[in-house]
Amino acid sequence: MNANDPLERERAHLASSRAALRAMQADVEALDIKDVTANWVNAAVLERQIEERIAALADLAHTPLFFGRLDYLSAPGADRAEGAEGERFYIGRRHVHDADGDPMVIDWRAPVSQPFYRASKKDPMDVGTRRRFGYTGGELTAYEDEDLTDAAGGEQASRLLQTEIERPRVGPMRDIVATIQPEQDEIVRAGIGGTVCVQGAPGTGKTAVGLHRVAYLLYAHRERLARTGTLVIGPNRSFLRYIEQVLPALGELNVAQATVDDLVGHVEVRGTDTADAARIKGDARMAEVLRRAVRAGVTMPVEPVVVVRGSRRWRVPAYEIEEMVRELLDRDIRYGAAREALPQRIAHAVLVRMEEAGEAPDDRVQDAVARTAAVKAAVKSVWPAVDPAKLVLRLLSDPEFLAEHAAGVLTEDERRTVLWARPARSARSAKWSAADAVLVDEAMDLVARTPSLGHVVLDEAQDLSPMQYRAVGRRCTTGSATILGDLAQGTTPWATASWAEALTHLGKPEAAVEELTQGFRVPREVIAYASRLLPAIAPGLAAATSMRESPGDFAVRGVGAHEELDAAVVAACREALEREGSVGLIAADARVGVLGEALTGAGLPYLAPGEETTEAARLTLVPASLAKGLEYDYVVLDEPAAVVAGEPDERTGLRRLYVALTRAVSGLTVVHAEALPGELGVQARTG
Repeated sequence: MNANDPLERERAHLASSRAALRAMQADVEALDIKDVTANWVNAAVLERQIEERIAALADLAHTPLFFGRLDYLSAPGADRAEGAEGERFYIGRRHVHDADGDPMVIDWRAPVSQPFYRASKKDPMDVGTRRRFGYTGGELTAYEDEDLTDAAGGEQASRLLQTEIERPRVGPMRDIVATIQPEQDEIVRAGIGGTVCVQGAPGTGKTAVGLHRVAYLLYAHRERLARTGTLVIGPNRSFLRYIEQVLPALGELNVAQATVDDLVGHVEVRGTDTADAARIKGDARMAEVLRRAVRAGVTMPVEPVVVVRGSRRWRVPAYEIEEMVRELLDRDIRYGAAREALPQRIAHAVLVRMEEAGEAPDDRVQDAVARTAAVKAAVKSVWPAVDPAKLVLRLLSDPEFLAEHAAGVLTEDERRTVLWARPARSARSAKWSAADAVLVDEAMDLVARTPSLGHVVLDEAQDLSPMQYRAVGRRCTTGSATILGDLAQGTTPWATASWAEALTHLGKPEAAVEELTQGFRVPREVIAYASRLLPAIAPGLAAATSMRESPGDFAVRGVGAHEELDAAVVAACREALEREGSVGLIAADARVGVLGEALTGAGLPYLAPGEETTEAARLTLVPASLAKGLEYDYVVLDEPAAVVAGEPDERTGLRRLYVALTRAVSGLTVVHAEALPGELGVQARTG
């Protein structure tokens, strides 16, 4: 090694840091816990913690251990002394220390790392030089220095940063921790106490920002979130598989992931709704219908309760029990909690009479009275138990029951739309739809409070119905949330019209809304072409821009006849595969089967969404309905008109097309036989 070569010195530090990380892992593996645990339960808990620690200390070969360096002008937090040399810190995905405990790599989430993302020549934050490292296949191959003391020099774009952003990728979604921009970092490091909503145009990194925020909060508030829990909610399983490799690269392993359907999976979903039925069932008005239905069984008592204790009989008149029932109804507490409180209220009334008669009963007597057959029978008659699934089943099956509790809330046509054509015999045999399951979840929360988590990240939030927002919101009533989405990519008939409305349904109306419009991945020509749709699909949103210097490859190819379309699409895929990186063929769901046969016939193997791309398999055939949140270096888009026509209404179809157009990182080829949607304007150049 040439000691005078800066690159060689940095490679040596990388090798030493990796060795130190292996030593840290070996120290944990060598721990002997036989003599430090009192029982097998403590031993099992400690053993699991050790296993998690060992996994957290694993060296990810293809993930840079550090990606930057900060040369401070003085020790962080100290006054700078004239002529004094500041400290130097390497910034990476996790903390690494040497045998003496001195840091070799600082966790990117630590306060001392913040200037790596925020410092500028206008505000250097006491940093003299910021160094970025370039990697190829896990090997350190380049570095780039930025002198932050030269205020007159002006801000210049980092070439290494630009290269990393535009680098073709094969494999799962990678972390962007090395490429976070100042406006993203502000969101990532926002406090845990408040909810943040991020409106992000395609390619602005909103998903990665959300995941980095989870990792940051777990670092800054680990004990708190260890007790209360964290959850990442994605739109579908393919999407969750796509992002699941990111958090380990950020130093986090234990973050639960789920879809909204998973959250409300109390009944088996085997049925489907029409778009109109799903929209009405997802309307926030259904919460009031359910509230009325849950309380429908409560009746006022007509007879007194008589409790026998030894030789004495204690009588509580019906009017007094009615007062208790009305008070509980007025307090609007959970149905189940009120039902549990009523026998105690009746028992307390009996105890008052005992005390007036000169007896001295205690709490044990009150509990015993509450459990007597007379009190139990009265409560069962006045405040019967409610099975949420059976209640929703009755609402959707019984026209009179629905009409009674939806009076003044749903119109007659709306009630007719949501009623099942064939009422089920039981909750178990019912063919529940996804929207029905959300109603069951709402009813369950009306009966018993849903446990709340410490922090929830909700991605692709624009597609949720008001009732789905409520389902997510009750999972973080006592915690905070990070809401991620793009109104222009709302591809359900019930997609939210505004973030203010969505946040109100979520129960977080005070949340701050941050807008990201600076794209990092989507080529300029591609985002400009897709933005032609914005006036029709989201007129209030500003068009996204791209910081990429290269325009990317972009072509729109028309074929003369429909029978030529499949061959033209296959040819476009073959051309894309000649380049480096992943390739996604996106098509209307109805076209996927035909294109799959065409690819097979042409000898082009392909993957399904969510399957990991490799050097040997880089082409993924993607139904348009599953394209959201995914990205590929090169995208071939089949027949835009079919994508639009595959949705229940034109606006939703155009939004689906907007999503499909913006999945490309390096190049996009649109192939069509039918006329392009008029909203795209004059056809772009062909190629």
